[in-house]
Amino acid sequence: MADRSAEPWYATAAYLYVLHLDGPALAWEYLRRHPDYRHDWLRRRRQPDAAGHWGLRLLEDPALDARDTHPAWFPDHDAVVQLYPDADPPPDAMCFEFWTLPGHKHLIHDGKRLVLVARWPGCCLRFVLAPGLSDGMAYAYAVRACAAPCERYAALAKELNKITVAAGAAPAATVRPRPPLSALLELHTLQALDATLAGASLREVAQGLFGANAVAADWHKDSALRARVRRLVRRGEALMRGGYRSLAQLPPVASQ
Repeated sequence: MADRSAEPWYATAAYLYVLHLDGPALAWEYLRRHPDYRHDWLRRRRQPDAAGHWGLRLLEDPALDARDTHPAWFPDHDAVVQLYPDADPPPDAMCFEFWTLPGHKHLIHDGKRLVLVARWPGCCLRFVLAPGLSDGMAYAYAVRACAAPCERYAALAKELNKITVAAGAAPAATVRPRPPLSALLELHTLQALDATLAGASLREVAQGLFGANAVAADWHKDSALRARVRRLVRRGEALMRGGYRSLAQLPPVASQ
């Protein structure tokens, strides 16, 4: 068996950022690993319309992880908040103040709109800024009409609560809650996916994720550890080959 310990996928610490990603960011992590997507990126000048096939407005560099790029999905995720100038603001109306938002801010033009992404530990806010909105201007939120509005309104309310907190001064230190088990599942799934794409066997994947001692103690044909690793590999493949669309709230496609 080859020594995989020096390969990029082997160190779990390299995947810790995954524990704090939301649905759209996780969707990008799976998509950017798709061999066909990476091929389309290399041929992007000859295939200018390829982004729509993947549920994107624009192709993004697959070499960049979710900390360094902010793909624009089409249609938008429910967590994207649209901001418009308030045509008839009351005297106490809140004003849009770009510099009061904490964290790292990114302004992106996705080909049609100006998108603002603000990210700080444990939180990521995404806004679509209307053309007439300026800093210091009273603003209003907008949500698209749909057949089942309650879920969309709930998602918008969740984002608005984040905006309310963000409007105050950013704390000097942020205490992050313990990541849920679902986040740990995504970490292990991405690590297992990278390992299999690099040609690692199931046993080698298990050693990278859970350690040589765990493999030595429980690795045989019908072991729970082997079954767990097999499920992680299958899940990663499924999410990479189209399942990521559910994380970004995109309509499914027949196959990719």
